[in-house]
Amino acid sequence: MRHAETVTFGGSSLDRATDLRSKPEEVQKLIASNRASVVLFWRGKPLVVSPNLDRLARLPADHSLLEKGTFGPVLLGREEDGAIVLAYELSDWVPDDVDVSTLGGFVDTSEQQHPDLGTSMSFAELRRIMTRLSPRDAEIAAEAKAILGWHATHKFCACCGAASEVIQFGWQRNCDACGGQHFPRTDPVVIMLITFGNSVLMGRSPGWPEGMYSLLAGFIDAGETMEAAVRREVMEEAGIRVGDVGYLASQPWPFPSSLMLGCWGRALSSEIRIDPTEIEDAMWVTREEMACAFAGEHPKLLPARKGAIAHFLLHNWLADKL
Repeated sequence: MRHAETVTFGGSSLDRATDLRSKPEEVQKLIASNRASVVLFWRGKPLVVSPNLDRLARLPADHSLLEKGTFGPVLLGREEDGAIVLAYELSDWVPDDVDVSTLGGFVDTSEQQHPDLGTSMSFAELRRIMTRLSPRDAEIAAEAKAILGWHATHKFCACCGAASEVIQFGWQRNCDACGGQHFPRTDPVVIMLITFGNSVLMGRSPGWPEGMYSLLAGFIDAGETMEAAVRREVMEEAGIRVGDVGYLASQPWPFPSSLMLGCWGRALSSEIRIDPTEIEDAMWVTREEMACAFAGEHPKLLPARKGAIAHFLLHNWLADKL
């Protein structure tokens, strides 16, 4: 697809500044000269400007809050003017009168404001606000959420169990006990637009909101090609054999650490036999029905969620741009 990278979280041409990851003295010079800004996260939620929640809040690198129970800095990249962007996680803060066990649902609409930051900035769930952000802010938010999430779950060496040390400004963890080296991981996932004539295959997982369907998707197995994963997942979930398979576009999906590989595939039959342990339901949807769903007029099918690659692929399928 010519416009594949226009998907949410797609490339905004951010310079990841890999040359600076092993040069702490140069990073410190940029911080000292006020050429560094910080994006702050709390429980995976980015700090954004209130009330519109359409811009990442940028804190100065010497902000006093960064001394209070935070993890970081992680070097995210370098802007066109040479200034760098860092990420921190505010790990120890617990808001007053908030039951944190209720946070992080399928759609988290709650917002939290830290007393040291005033009312002009709020922590908000990224899935909720992702389509409001500029391409650059969206890419930075996805990068930061993924890398901070990796550190939260990889504090100990996978080889010997000892605590590991963060180096390379957040892009590597080393184990002094056994010499193990660990790097941020990304899990490849295929998500596929499977067609049969004028229809596309849609499915839903248990627990999704009523009326919510999406394209079938699944993780790629070890030693498996992308094409084989598409055919296997569709057969496992819907009992449908797939012939030709091709690649369309990709999307970083930091919930927590996936790379969605958008594919197309042609079904060789239309009979659906779902595996209830995999999905709750599946159905063929015609172009005309999908157009009704996108318009919010379908009696059963909700519009695809904006921002997700499923919406992107379905929109381009409807517009005949694949």
